[in-house]
Amino acid sequence: MKIKELQTQIYLGEDSTRQFKADVRNAASLASEMAAFANSEGGTIYLGVADDGGTPGLDKADVARINQLISNAASHLVKSPLTVRTENIGLENSRIVIVLTVPKGLDKPYFDKNGVIWLKTGADKRRVNSKEELRRLFQITGQFHADELPTRAGIDKLDKLRFRDFLRDVYQQAYPDDPEELTRLLQNMNLATDDGALNLAGLLMFAEKPELIKPQFVVKAIRYPGNEIHVTDYVDTEDFAGPLPKIFNDTLAFVMRNLHKIQAGRGVNAPGRPEIPESVFEELLVNALVHRDYLVSAPVRLFVYDNRIEIISPGHLPDNLTVEKIRTGNASIRNPILVSYVAKGLLPYHGLGSGIKRALAAWPQIDLADDRDGCLFTATVHRKPAEELKLVNISSGSSPKSSPKTEEQILELMRKNVSITTEEIGSALGITKRAVLKQVEKLKDQGRLKRIGPARGGHWEVLS
Repeated sequence: MKIKELQTQIYLGEDSTRQFKADVRNAASLASEMAAFANSEGGTIYLGVADDGGTPGLDKADVARINQLISNAASHLVKSPLTVRTENIGLENSRIVIVLTVPKGLDKPYFDKNGVIWLKTGADKRRVNSKEELRRLFQITGQFHADELPTRAGIDKLDKLRFRDFLRDVYQQAYPDDPEELTRLLQNMNLATDDGALNLAGLLMFAEKPELIKPQFVVKAIRYPGNEIHVTDYVDTEDFAGPLPKIFNDTLAFVMRNLHKIQAGRGVNAPGRPEIPESVFEELLVNALVHRDYLVSAPVRLFVYDNRIEIISPGHLPDNLTVEKIRTGNASIRNPILVSYVAKGLLPYHGLGSGIKRALAAWPQIDLADDRDGCLFTATVHRKPAEELKLVNISSGSSPKSSPKTEEQILELMRKNVSITTEEIGSALGITKRAVLKQVEKLKDQGRLKRIGPARGGHWEVLS
């Protein structure tokens, strides 16, 4: 480092990566500063620089003494020991500034000699004083993952039908009737703890009502008029709870029902296509549910505005990931148990690191923001102005998902093909599977439709 570069760094002042000390005589105090930097993102301590940016510097005797003190602090007073780097910069007054660089730690958490864990907070440091912060430090180093946390839910909270179908479809295995056998199976599948309780992954994917145990892990969705948040004024709002597959389907349906429908080359009377491809929101919602930080007790938030849609996930990007890196397909697994089961077909998951790339390929007008201070990750999908879209003509007070016309179209498709699936109906009408299911339930309640036989192998009967 040259003196001009040193002057530039001093001019910028102290922050979470730079600290000034005119002198240091206490090795234990210096060790706690080193531990704080190592537990955070690393940083530099400028010795011989005053808090106000003045440079009294050090003489040669001070430099020899402080270098010995640095060696002692890094090797013996920080657990685990740190490998630091020092550089002596000569000043014009023949004094010296020691530039002490502390790397980001690879063996977190680091303790001082009293067993205290320190973290950087701006230009200062503070003690770690909560279990959540300690867990996050272990999570960063891969020693611990939030989805393996034990919960208060026993195996009696399991959604038997959902788990039975999963075992049958994925493993061709029957659901155990014996509670002890079921517990052992869940433990072997990394879905339950040694004590027989569901862990967080088991709860989120296979419990009947996980929101009763973890009410914060839901999705809160709001459709606002205009382009700003309103305190009381909104067009549509809903909270989505349940197992992750249900949350995903319900949230996706909310997004799709609040999008414009465009003709996209179809006839005037066709139901139209969504203004933004459904696949974009599939990828972003899976990312929000699977890769969020479950050590943050907050919901995923979804805001729909006239000009954009925001999906806000708790937790910033893990490890050394940046927005630029994830745009090119880099990834880091924060919740490996969730990822392993989602990849088995519980959600439309296409592989680690490919979701963001796939969404951008389908709709490039997406901004990604990693807020490390606020511990949030936001995906903003920009919408085109309505006046630029060739919208489907929708009569006032109705939507293509709830209008009688859509119901009649569903019934007509079923008359022509009694074995048609809800996915095939959604594809034919340009609406989501969830929207089809809602219409099917409505038609059943009206006595206009009946399902004969099981979901697989049965058929529809349209009633007059």
